Amino acid sequence: MKIRRALFGGAVALLAAAVISVTIHGQTPAAPTGFITGVVQGAKGPEAGVWVIAETKDLPTNFIKIVVTDDQGRFMLPELPSASYSVFVRGYGIADSERQTMKPATAPVTLKVNPAKTPQEAAKVYPGNYWLSLLEPPAAGEFPGTGPQGNGLGPNMQSQNHWVNSLKSDCNFCHQLGNQLTRSVDHVFKAKPELKTHAEAWEWRLGTGVRGTSMYGVLNNQGQTRSLKVYADWTDRIAKGEVPPAPSRPTGIERNLVLTLWDVGDDHSFMHDLASTDKNRPTVNPNGPVYAVSAGHGSLVVLNQRTNSTEELEIPTRTPRAQVPSRFPAPNRPSLWWGNEHLWANPPYNPADPHNPMLDSKGRVWMTSKIRPNADPSWCNDPSNKFAAWFPLRNSGRQASFYDPKTRQFVLIDTCYATHHLQFDNDPNETVYFNELSGPIVGWIDSKVYDETKDEQKAVGWCGQVVDTNGDGKITAPPWNQITGRGESLLYAGDTTGGNAAGARGGAAGARGEGGGPDPKLDTLVSFSLYGVIPSPVDDSVWGVAERFPGYLVRVDRGKNPPQSCMAEIYKVPEPGFDPRGVDIDTNGVVWTALAASSHLASFDRRKCKAITGPRKVDGSECTEGWTLYQTTGPMLKGTNIPADFHYYNWVDQHNVLGLGANKPIANGSNSDALLVLDPQTREWITLRVPYPLGFYSRGLDGRIDDPNGGWKGRGLYANYGTHFVWHIEGGKGTKGKVVKFQLRPDPLAR
Repeated sequence: MKIRRALFGGAVALLAAAVISVTIHGQTPAAPTGFITGVVQGAKGPEAGVWVIAETKDLPTNFIKIVVTDDQGRFMLPELPSASYSVFVRGYGIADSERQTMKPATAPVTLKVNPAKTPQEAAKVYPGNYWLSLLEPPAAGEFPGTGPQGNGLGPNMQSQNHWVNSLKSDCNFCHQLGNQLTRSVDHVFKAKPELKTHAEAWEWRLGTGVRGTSMYGVLNNQGQTRSLKVYADWTDRIAKGEVPPAPSRPTGIERNLVLTLWDVGDDHSFMHDLASTDKNRPTVNPNGPVYAVSAGHGSLVVLNQRTNSTEELEIPTRTPRAQVPSRFPAPNRPSLWWGNEHLWANPPYNPADPHNPMLDSKGRVWMTSKIRPNADPSWCNDPSNKFAAWFPLRNSGRQASFYDPKTRQFVLIDTCYATHHLQFDNDPNETVYFNELSGPIVGWIDSKVYDETKDEQKAVGWCGQVVDTNGDGKITAPPWNQITGRGESLLYAGDTTGGNAAGARGGAAGARGEGGGPDPKLDTLVSFSLYGVIPSPVDDSVWGVAERFPGYLVRVDRGKNPPQSCMAEIYKVPEPGFDPRGVDIDTNGVVWTALAASSHLASFDRRKCKAITGPRKVDGSECTEGWTLYQTTGPMLKGTNIPADFHYYNWVDQHNVLGLGANKPIANGSNSDALLVLDPQTREWITLRVPYPLGFYSRGLDGRIDDPNGGWKGRGLYANYGTHFVWHIEGGKGTKGKVVKFQLRPDPLAR
């Protein structure tokens, strides 16, 4: 067992060193002190729980501040830079107020609002999940699908949950559903006047643009005939005036929220995710830049919030860019917005395709990014490499890099395995772990070894997923039983090479016992593609989530001598949950995962497992007692008991950045313009809504403490508009993505 560094709060000297190492970015002007205060007055008196929004274009990048009115309709917009602001009010049940131009001042102002004239006018500002709740999936009795010559549902759609799973994780994972652009086909009719019905419009739109190939494939998998009827019925009813139920206005703690937004990127940036500090040391990089990665442009975008300015840095590749393939196909049908322009291809766009940034204790920004073509170098499958001897690798679509703000240089690192999400462990070597997304490998880079040697072959390692099915407490050498997955089934593979090495991709050794079943004397190689990983702060394990329906947690323990000592455990998501995407962990080692399609936040506590010794199972049926499911709030999809929200990922506030207590789990309300904070003890949710511009589609989160003694002003939680299509955001084509800072003050009038 290696010695593990204490988490935040228990290592003052380490934290002090971390702060000193990166305070170069803290040498910036003091925060602005301007404010606008007053009251919002409606037709029947003060309006409580509505948003007051101040926006300015006078600064280097567009800047927005948003607060909520208190019980008496009073508001306080704090920390406003000197500028001229367009100020207006938005809220449920009222029409947006007229915009007024004003500058920060001490004299209070009165903002007048009027009730919405019609239900349709009121509903314009409802979050996307409310509008999506009007969509009616095929009834449970219509499944299983029997294909285009049968009931029009795809044969892979075995149940209503399978169809909803596809709706959420095949469609929702790129953008919101229910926002203005997706709940209407008017723009399709305008571009293609020969189309006459909503079904025809949907069939056309799902084949357009940079994601058209994927969208049309999803439609065919769902079953084109029946699914087009679902989508057409939805938008047709909305076009005729149907509206969803009204959301509740913010109450209680929700009214203490202060939002600050900055524009980043341009009008076709696909800004995937961001980072502001070291997850394990949240005082790293105090008052420093926030770093976002632009996947479509292959760049690192740097936001300086003290100067309200941004810059964009191109991420290099090791191979000439023209030889590094883009993952974004050309449109089969012209985009309704960009025509035949091949967005995010190379050239003209940089193919580095960064996905997920994280900071280390030195303030360096680590990323997953492409550095070369897909074919791996020879050392990745050379048997003299101990990792390749057990798990030979031959191709990877994305590798790793980091940016050092001190030198303003990028460093590229080959990994052999493909990379997707990355997370730092809290071990002394600051090991950074990766998952593959389309493969079973859990990989890592020992950052200390790399810093000391600059040798990627010495610093990089990886493990496959081998379960101790013979129960001897260790992983025996191959050959192994081998399992492949198809949908919900787990199938044993027969003998393949019979060799001494089992490759996770290509030439994997397998075995069968008598009667064609698994050999009880052998351990078993499984292959769950992981969507994300998180190292445990309390032991040497790494947890990952697999989306294979209905979803699994995979625990991989490296042991003392990887890869021989790597041991996997499998835990299946229990009903009624399905589709885990996000994964994070609290300081006690409890794992949290957002179930994107069933709209739960689920916890798994391995300490509750009654039996974790002896022969282990590969089907995930062990330790159902370790799971707890918390369903999110909001309206359900019509005719179902499944909320219409979607949770792209989740995050645990280990260090009390928001001020609601340590270890509070948070789900991304990616369909509801919100972050959803859970109190596990009371099972109550706090909704932190971003009301403007509509279309806040968040992916990851990050929380930083700039000043541990600075109260609410010294802390902030960060997210961004991570949609593939920024032209879906309120304002349409020409608008930009945004970084959002969340802060909770002690009351709605604190400044």
